[in-house]
Amino acid sequence: MMARFFQLIRRDVMLAFRQGSAVTLSLSFFVIVIVLFPLGVGPELSVLARIGPGVLWVAALLACLLTLDRMFQADFEDGALDLLMIGPLPVEILVLAKVIAHWLTSILPLIVVAPVLALSLNLPGDGIFALTLALLIGTPTLSLIGAVGAALTVGMRRGGVLLSLLVLPLYIPVLIFGVAAVDAAIAQLSVAPHLLLLGGISLGSLVLGPLAAAAGLRLSLS
Repeated sequence: MMARFFQLIRRDVMLAFRQGSAVTLSLSFFVIVIVLFPLGVGPELSVLARIGPGVLWVAALLACLLTLDRMFQADFEDGALDLLMIGPLPVEILVLAKVIAHWLTSILPLIVVAPVLALSLNLPGDGIFALTLALLIGTPTLSLIGAVGAALTVGMRRGGVLLSLLVLPLYIPVLIFGVAAVDAAIAQLSVAPHLLLLGGISLGSLVLGPLAAAAGLRLSLS
C-alpha cells in the first residue's frame, strides 16, 4: 500500500511540474503581490517592517487558494478520480497523497522564496527565520483544510468561488498564529508558543482533514 501511496504522490507532482500551471500560478501571484505592495504603501522601511509579516502570510493564503480547486478536478474531468476511489488505496490515504502533492508543488516553492521577499519588506533576520519556520509548520494545514473544500466542490460549476468561501474562515487561526510568531521574533520574544499552536493545528488537521475530505468526495461523487 505504501508503494502505491508514494506512486500517487510522484504522479501528481510530475503532472504538476509537467503542466507547470499549478507551480507558476501560485508562485507568480505570491511574488507579484509582495513586490507590488511596497509600491502601494510607500517606501518607509519602518512601515514595511511592521506590516510585512501580515502581508507575507495573507499573500501565501491567497496564493494557496488559486490551485486548490485543481486538487481533484483534473482527475474528475478525465475519469481517473472514479478509478482511484474504487482502487486498492483507502480514500483517506488517496486524499492524503493529493494533499502532500499539492503542498509540494504549490506551497513549498512559496516557502523557498519567502525569505528573499521578506528582505524587500525590511524584515530582520530573526523575523525571517521565524517566518520560514512558521510557514513550514503552518502551511500543511492550508492544504489539508483546502482538500475538504475541494472535495465538497469537485464537479461544480464555478466551484472555486464556493471553495474560497468555505476555507478562508478556517484559515484565520493559522494566519493569526503565523503572524504572531514573526512579530514575537521581531520583538525578541519567544516564538515557541505560537509555533506549538501552529503545530497543534497542523496535527489536528492531519487527523481530521483526510477523513472529512474523503467523506466530501463520497458525497460529491454519489
